[in-house]
Amino acid sequence: MESYTIGQAARLLGVSVDTARRWADAERFPTRREGTRRMVDGPDLAAFCVQAAQEAAEGEETPYTSARNAFPGIVTAVKLGTVDAQVEIQAGPHRIVSLLTREAVEELGLEVGARAVARVKSTSVFIDRV
Repeated sequence: MESYTIGQAARLLGVSVDTARRWADAERFPTRREGTRRMVDGPDLAAFCVQAAQEAAEGEETPYTSARNAFPGIVTAVKLGTVDAQVEIQAGPHRIVSLLTREAVEELGLEVGARAVARVKSTSVFIDRV
């Protein structure tokens, strides 16, 4: 299972390190100590990313944007079929879903809590394991 420092979690959440620390202190997501570092387990961070994005979207209109290319984030769900797979990534406020082969998911080692980058070109989304 992948773990993240508070600084890495802050980058994935799109907030400052101080904000991530305050959220951890307020027990919005669990942390643990590894020596002097505070760590967040990947699945816990993935769940919080989804929750934070939903909270941010409540009461706000969805912005229209032509943003494309790379969306770094964290894998929040993997659904494996016999041949195909569906991978969801929370990249800041964006939820990105990609359909790809099961073999690709297994080769990349994609699992809930793993860092990944969704690359968008037109209607295709490609995922890189970070």
